[in-house]
Amino acid sequence: MLALPQFWLEQGWPARILRPLAACFSGAVQVRAFAYRRGWLRSYRVGVSVVVVGNLFVGGSGKTPLVIWLVERLRAGGWRPGVVSRGYGGYSSGKPRLVKADDDPVHQGDEPVLIAARTGAPVAVGADRVAAAECLVRDGRCDLVISDDGLQHYRLERDAEIVVFDADRGAGNARCFPAGPLREPLSRLRRVDLVVGNGGVVDSAGYAFRLVPGRLIALGCDSPSVAPPMIGSRIRAVAGIGYPERFFRLLRTLGYRVVPQPFPDHHVFRLKDLQYAEPLPIIMTEKDAVKCRRMAVDGLWYLPVAAEPDVRTQNALDSLLSRLLPRTVDN
Repeated sequence: MLALPQFWLEQGWPARILRPLAACFSGAVQVRAFAYRRGWLRSYRVGVSVVVVGNLFVGGSGKTPLVIWLVERLRAGGWRPGVVSRGYGGYSSGKPRLVKADDDPVHQGDEPVLIAARTGAPVAVGADRVAAAECLVRDGRCDLVISDDGLQHYRLERDAEIVVFDADRGAGNARCFPAGPLREPLSRLRRVDLVVGNGGVVDSAGYAFRLVPGRLIALGCDSPSVAPPMIGSRIRAVAGIGYPERFFRLLRTLGYRVVPQPFPDHHVFRLKDLQYAEPLPIIMTEKDAVKCRRMAVDGLWYLPVAAEPDVRTQNALDSLLSRLLPRTVDN
């Protein structure tokens, strides 16, 4: 995905000019959603509870770290959650496929491979999330399905919906595509269970989580020949995610002097993308690292992050899960 148009974040003349098209788009998606609610278009149950973690804002909002948190939370309570994904960034558009931690993200998608590697939970990808969820449930691999994205994939009947916003950008100019960044109008939020902000609260409910950095890990090498870059040193930051600036700011907060190198979301990296005239240490996101592990070289590091909901949000998430499961996840 390319960089967002600046006018999607402000109330400028391009947004006003595109308002009629946005009204048509908004009307069409609302009619489609209404048709599913009335049963004119069919939704399918898959035999277990389904939680959708999605967004309204086009592009990245930080859903995947929260999905990983939910998976780990459920597994700690003795449950067997599975994850379904579109596999965006890969080529799994036909028959659903199971994802392994060492799969090639070019074929399966970067986020599904990351989830499989971080959690060990069963993950299935496919354009049809119903078929992907059935693939997990069929052989008893899971007792609850989490859909990473798919808020607008109404064919998959769901028991709960969590919407994630990036706190920095919020809802942008609050207009639907193409006048703004929204896939559906903000009125859609009245029908979801939780709205959670990545990096801060985004509405009056006040639910939020933050991304907590781990330690730097050398890419593809257990015993790197060079030490990780020291705090205060100059580094090149590589990010092919929906909102690269958040990653760059995190590195600055940690004390690095950052030379930013953004790429489009789900970018397929080549070795030349990591070769620069100035030989600085490179720090990239974990999502990008799963695509670059076969081209590891000295001086290439990634920084894992983990979602950390505040106490109020954690309680709300636990309460939501407890309504879907026979017993509550332990604290």
